[in-house]
Amino acid sequence: MLYAINVENAHEYGNVLSQLHRLRFRQFRERQSYSIPVYKDMEYDQYDTLATVHLVFLDSFGIVRGCSRLNPTDRPYMLQDLWPHMVDNALPSSPHIWEGTRICVEKDLAGDVRERIKWEIVLGYLEFGLANNIHKYVGIMQNFIWRRVFTQSGWDADYLGEEKLIDGIKARAGQVMVTPEALQRVRTTTGIHEAVLQNQYRIEAPQPIAAMS
Repeated sequence: MLYAINVENAHEYGNVLSQLHRLRFRQFRERQSYSIPVYKDMEYDQYDTLATVHLVFLDSFGIVRGCSRLNPTDRPYMLQDLWPHMVDNALPSSPHIWEGTRICVEKDLAGDVRERIKWEIVLGYLEFGLANNIHKYVGIMQNFIWRRVFTQSGWDADYLGEEKLIDGIKARAGQVMVTPEALQRVRTTTGIHEAVLQNQYRIEAPQPIAAMS
């Protein structure tokens, strides 16, 4: 089951935050050897903030099996800070445009289970976005992830720049639009017609970041 979780409601889900950081450690540090911070076998970085919302898939035992991280672009975000050269035009800065990062699914699950979790995360992007007046998501990913996660789900991406190498890996910045029509296409393509988010978590209007004195 899929949930939208942040620091405000994480206490309702036990140790879900530490679990998802351990899943990310296994996926991004152990499997893919990303050069990223770790602490006690948990992966994290400066974009895990109080504004972050995690889409988290929990199995029937409450174990985290998949997740993705969402951040509003009116706060510091990865694409803007680390790879602005991957975007041809102006980078967004809006509470209505969010960045999606750190998509991962537990590797040891059966193929059909992994696919179901992947599709639920994609649907979660759309359901959460529509519930919170998010117009689109931006991100930077390897080309095969854009294809396997978004294109194959029926949600086509618009690319924001040319494909380039990042640490020897081909990647590209892109965006996906959040619309009721996109949600319907993904439901039709994946065959998952029911709502997947178990908690329709709604964010409050963000307060502006105070200027440094």
